[in-house]
Amino acid sequence: MRKLLLGFLLFSLWSCKENNQMPNENSQLYFNGDILTMEDDIPKYVEAIVSQNGKIIFVGNKAEAESKFKNLKRIDLKGKTLLPGFIDPHSHFSMVSNTMGQVDLNPEPVGKIKTIEDILQNLKNYKENNKISDGEWIFGWGYDDGQLLEKRHPTKKDIDKVLPNNPVYLQHTSGHMGVANSLGLKKLNISANSKSPEGGNIDRFPNSKEPTGLVQETAMYPFIKNMLEILASKQADYFNTTQNYYASNGITTANDGMTDRNTIKFFQSQADSGKLIIDLIALAGYSELDSNLADTSLRFKTYKNGFKIQGTKIVADGSPQGKTAFFSKPFLTEVPGCHHDCKGLPSLTQEALNSLFKTAYNKNNQLFIHCNGDATIDMVLEAHEKACAKLNQPLDKDRRTIIIHSQFARLEQLKKFATYNMQPSFFTNHAYFWGDIHVENLGKTRADFLSPMVSSKRLGLKPTNHSDATVTPIDPLFTIWTAVNRVSRSGKIIGETERTTPYMALQAITSFAAFEFFDENLKGTLTNGKLADFVILDKNPIKVNPMEIKNIKIIETIKDGKTIFKKQ
Repeated sequence: MRKLLLGFLLFSLWSCKENNQMPNENSQLYFNGDILTMEDDIPKYVEAIVSQNGKIIFVGNKAEAESKFKNLKRIDLKGKTLLPGFIDPHSHFSMVSNTMGQVDLNPEPVGKIKTIEDILQNLKNYKENNKISDGEWIFGWGYDDGQLLEKRHPTKKDIDKVLPNNPVYLQHTSGHMGVANSLGLKKLNISANSKSPEGGNIDRFPNSKEPTGLVQETAMYPFIKNMLEILASKQADYFNTTQNYYASNGITTANDGMTDRNTIKFFQSQADSGKLIIDLIALAGYSELDSNLADTSLRFKTYKNGFKIQGTKIVADGSPQGKTAFFSKPFLTEVPGCHHDCKGLPSLTQEALNSLFKTAYNKNNQLFIHCNGDATIDMVLEAHEKACAKLNQPLDKDRRTIIIHSQFARLEQLKKFATYNMQPSFFTNHAYFWGDIHVENLGKTRADFLSPMVSSKRLGLKPTNHSDATVTPIDPLFTIWTAVNRVSRSGKIIGETERTTPYMALQAITSFAAFEFFDENLKGTLTNGKLADFVILDKNPIKVNPMEIKNIKIIETIKDGKTIFKKQ
């Protein structure tokens, strides 16, 4: 009897092993949906994809997958769409995190602010609801003078009415200016005797030297530094919430678009403690370029526990809607602090930019340069040419210098990008949020060529497209929608000929985004051997009415084969 039982047990074990009846939680078969690989310039679908231990091990026919891999957890997509996880080409992870300790002053559709009175009431309520003592700093973010009923910035006098005993700084939606109240200005030693710094402006009341509270570009840097130092103590509190926010939007690789050394250390400590659920890429600040390159503990372009420092971010000009971007032709409307031939202003001199390029190129450090106006792009192209000449390097070396925003690049500049192996990262959300304002400030011709993704692709470039959060919300599907439709708040089309296909808009946040960060062999497409980073959508962006793309829902986000977000 014992022999019979033993024989039966051995047969049962052999049978289970032979037929692989027990599903393996580390091996998943996805099927019965639109599985879009993003590998080519035309859409390519497959029946099935298999992942194991965080990697893709099969892409292709379902029957073949089932014959090759029997010990699988089967995941029926039930007609939904599976794509590579979205890669964030440019946002500010740390700033998104910091907004959780600030007053939300965004206009519709992001927030509810319509007037300066709304701003003041929100500030007053914030102090009362959070029991903030007199003397403590209060920060706000996201106000937009162009969307306020008054069509102007709030002033220190406005803010003083409700918060006379707290230093206050309110960050403009562009991220390139802000307003402080009287106590805030005093804390940062700004007075009637203060001079505007190079590349910045301290705004004054008419016929007076008295500051209004508005500080633009380099003049706002001390306020931002102060804010970041104060909010740094809460970084750890907000870190997981911020990661979850990115994951809930289908993002498996996030970007922090300008990161100081202390924050780099904080991010690496979070990664080394196993707290990252997504990959996080940081861009170091250009003011610390020399010290960063000399620091052997900083390893560029290399992931460590899901975090890497990719390169260096340079801010070369300002904001087009804030009228601080640097153009070759003047703005058509009044510019604060300027009375003649108002073309905006560069944040750096040509000499300073040349020096940064030479230093970075000499050490093979990838550069990401914030450029909105075409005059700034001219400066960047000159800096590139001079650095290559001085270092005796080829102009078209595969450095992947990234021109962040490239909002108003001229066609001949795009052609130079292609010749020099530079890549643009566009910002088509501007068409919706500020398209009408760009037409007013710059004229229809310039406005229609904002973020020229179609022209860039035609030249052989691999343009990406971003949210620049906190400037606009993290919402990749909305970013796809703005690239495809280019519809403004008022319903006007901003640049008919630059409307992309939905597929090209997807490339900009998958395969092209991976290329931007030298990650094309690791992620961005559903290819055998790459990371099992997926996003599952309730509908296929390629198959729905283009105007409905922004209504598509994220159903699930999967990083390294593990679910990090699932819609309830």
